Amino acid sequence: MVEAEGSPSGGHQTINRVTRILEEVVYRPGSTFAELTRALGAPKSSVYGFIRGLLAADWLTEQDHKLYLGPAFYSLAIASGQIRAGLVGTSDIEALHRDTGLTACVGVISGDHLIYVAEASSDLVSSFAARSNIRRDLLRTAGGKVLLSLLPESDLTSYLRRRGKEDEDLVHEFLDQRPTIRGTKIAVNRIEARGRTAVATVVQGNSGSPLASITIVGPSIEVDPKVDELAKLLIERVDQWSARSAPPPREIV
Repeated sequence: MVEAEGSPSGGHQTINRVTRILEEVVYRPGSTFAELTRALGAPKSSVYGFIRGLLAADWLTEQDHKLYLGPAFYSLAIASGQIRAGLVGTSDIEALHRDTGLTACVGVISGDHLIYVAEASSDLVSSFAARSNIRRDLLRTAGGKVLLSLLPESDLTSYLRRRGKEDEDLVHEFLDQRPTIRGTKIAVNRIEARGRTAVATVVQGNSGSPLASITIVGPSIEVDPKVDELAKLLIERVDQWSARSAPPPREIV
């Protein structure tokens, strides 16, 4: 008897299981290996092999034995021209870079980190930093701070409680800045050791939840004198992208 090609025990079994793993992590971020094994109802050795492969290819990322979507997943969304229904694409990031002369980056939260999923730059220093270290500490980046500031209170509290004793100063600094960041949707971060300043804003979903951060960064000597101007530009661009992707208003008869 010839098995149907798409049956669970046929040629698509591997694809089905990989797809199920990704679906579980999409809808249950922070799932553990044991939880995924139970959800799939598959042998532990088989699930472990699929997860290790997805981790190696950056489709998943692991932190504290919990699994989250990795940078490859978000990079594909950017490469396809959208984060959400045409909201922002690579051409938008490239235009932002051209108009400011600064490095422009898109970042998303994955676990307890900010992951850069797109970047446009002619600044070798900033470009190398963005490409060589795509996973950053949320509290140490402008993009991370603006995303954290708009998280639901329960999620933010949980994240801050996971910070160690050594991060107390960072936590207090962020909490002091948070009301201003929430009010303006702008975060500024200065890296004194490297002479770089970053200005970031947030892309929000229909429910107001933070989807991604948009950051522009460059030499402090260039950025610091025009932080307000750059902040205004970022807000304007995100508003334009949001208006472009919004559905047309319904006619009232």
